Amino acid sequence: MPKLTERERLAKLEADQRALAQEADRVRKTVRAGYGQLVADLAIETLSEREFRELIGHAIRVGGAASIAALKALPPALSSTKISPERRPSDEHGQAARSRPASGQDAASAGDGPGR
Repeated sequence: MPKLTERERLAKLEADQRALAQEADRVRKTVRAGYGQLVADLAIETLSEREFRELIGHAIRVGGAASIAALKALPPALSSTKISPERRPSDEHGQAARSRPASGQDAASAGDGPGR
């Protein structure tokens, strides 16, 4: 078998590198799909999408063991029902939040009073 030139050797190495990168992407997607199936069995609907993304992002950032230790150190939740920060309490009852002008004595500053 003839010896490869440096150019041919480089081309082969680059092709092998591309094939390995594609295989790594396929395996990464398979692993992530497995985690996605695990999440499907959890009651994640109690979290907003933002909270879920933030929670998972921080857990990945600091590592699994550190995340678990930090979460286990927290006191138990008082209630499993919670109002999402994106929703106002008035939204729970189907009413729009009422806005009434502040009286002079209830105003936070002089500019907050009625007619000003």
